[in-house]
Amino acid sequence: MAFYGAFGTVLLLLAITAPAALAFGFGGAMAARSPFAPLSWLGRAYIAIVRGVPDIAFFLFFVIALDQGIEYLRHKVKCPDWDQPIRQGSDFIVCQAAKMPLGNSAQWVHEAYGFSLAVLTFAIVFGAFAANVLYGAMRAVPRAQIETGEAYGMTPRQTFWRILVPQMWVYALPGLGNLWMVLIKATPLLFLLGVEDIVYWARDLGGAKTPRFTDYPHPDWRMWYFLALLVFYLCFTRVSEIVLDRLMRRLTKGQATAGGEAQRKAAA
Repeated sequence: MAFYGAFGTVLLLLAITAPAALAFGFGGAMAARSPFAPLSWLGRAYIAIVRGVPDIAFFLFFVIALDQGIEYLRHKVKCPDWDQPIRQGSDFIVCQAAKMPLGNSAQWVHEAYGFSLAVLTFAIVFGAFAANVLYGAMRAVPRAQIETGEAYGMTPRQTFWRILVPQMWVYALPGLGNLWMVLIKATPLLFLLGVEDIVYWARDLGGAKTPRFTDYPHPDWRMWYFLALLVFYLCFTRVSEIVLDRLMRRLTKGQATAGGEAQRKAAA
């Protein structure tokens, strides 16, 4: 049952991470195109740094750094009388009250905390890629349309939300669709973050020598478990392709793009 429930964990991760990454990406793209230089530098640095670091290295580093950062702040607040160094060689030692989560917390609290760190990490990483896609899509919208809105008396805020944002999705969707596929394929990285996902259970249940199942010996079934994961991911990505294709046709309808022109010719 834990193996079956792990499929729900993957779907929940995607359901939360996708909009969160899109929010990070939209904020990063807006910052990168900001006329305020420090904000523009910040947005460009976020896109460049996160995109330039291998995903697995960022996942392993950021989760540890974020967890220790939270515990360090809690340690300063909850244990002001602590007289021992926090860094003792390679060990990071804080008082028990500063632990996240607490040692006596329920198991679901530990699992929810680990899952939350994983979601935040995924959102930051894929948000940088989404920011790069959205930044390019914003620049692809014809400048003449923005100037027309300005000629009609629209403010920069109005031209941004009424002209630029509605039309940029047509240019951004192919890149965002590819990013969604990459996000689906990256969900097995949950296994590296300590979350018991489908890869964890496939390896654990399929192994011939597993301490968890000493009373039920069986041959090495990992090939069959991972074959089931292969079918699951292929079906999931195929459904995603169908949905994205229909969404693209809907967005390009009536637009001055190649897709919109093809639809007009087909209707004629």
